[in-house]
Amino acid sequence: MTSAVAIVLSVMVLTVWLASIAFFRLPTPFQRIHVITFVNIVGGALAMLAAFLGDGVSSRSLKCTFIWLATLPIGALLSHVTGRALHVREGERR
Repeated sequence: MTSAVAIVLSVMVLTVWLASIAFFRLPTPFQRIHVITFVNIVGGALAMLAAFLGDGVSSRSLKCTFIWLATLPIGALLSHVTGRALHVREGERR
């Protein structure tokens, strides 16, 4: 593992830990959804960057890219559905 890959993976772990702390400090579930979305986008992007730095353009790094690109709309959809369910549960349905 090169030092660049190690740095990128360390930053990824640091962002996940930071988001975990923020998740428990935020008071409402609606605000906590933002933390989950942040981890989905930034964590996936850093993992993909580490794959490209480690392997270059290879089948493994391209698979990481496609997996990350697939999790972006799925994560957005799940965040929307969760927010909608929270509104319905709290009786704020529009």
